[in-house]
Amino acid sequence: MKILVTAGPTREPLDPVRFISNRSSGKMGYAVASAAAARGHGVTLISGPVALQPPSGIEVIRVATAEEMRRAVRRKLRGCDVLVMAAAVADWRPARAAARKIKKRGAPPILRLVPTADILQDVRPLKGRRLFVGFAAETGAPTEEAKRKLKEKGLDLIVANDVSRSDAGFDAETNRVILLTPDGARDDWPLMPKVRVAV
Repeated sequence: MKILVTAGPTREPLDPVRFISNRSSGKMGYAVASAAAARGHGVTLISGPVALQPPSGIEVIRVATAEEMRRAVRRKLRGCDVLVMAAAVADWRPARAAARKIKKRGAPPILRLVPTADILQDVRPLKGRRLFVGFAAETGAPTEEAKRKLKEKGLDLIVANDVSRSDAGFDAETNRVILLTPDGARDDWPLMPKVRVAV
């Protein structure tokens, strides 16, 4: 099979030196890409800015913003059988990025934000018989929001986790996930290394 994986955060520029982002390290997405390649699948990894060495033998496309990631996913999806959206795409971006560094003395008192594109919603019409897997990184109990995303985005599987935990989610080497499917099945996994979650 050909598998398309997204990983890492996006960065939404405020000016040439500042941006809005999140704490995603990309480790979970990179682990998924590595596990898929180890099983002999053809893998394309669309990666936001991370400090990770990509797995060998896979195609890597580097992006920065949510819009760049959206365009890359649309471009590569048609040749793939599976999409795994492990990236932590920023939900918001500044309405306008300044062309020059904003000086402290001249900074605007209010930063106006606009929503970024929902990549899974955007490519949903292209799904066809492809398998779509999403991730729900939440704080606190993640299942209700994960169920909503599972239905609204037309996913075949969603992986939910509580990123407020120190031993799971962003930056951590381990993760504790809950797998949910459209038929109501739920599978709670214990804390384990992300490389094992990916397998």
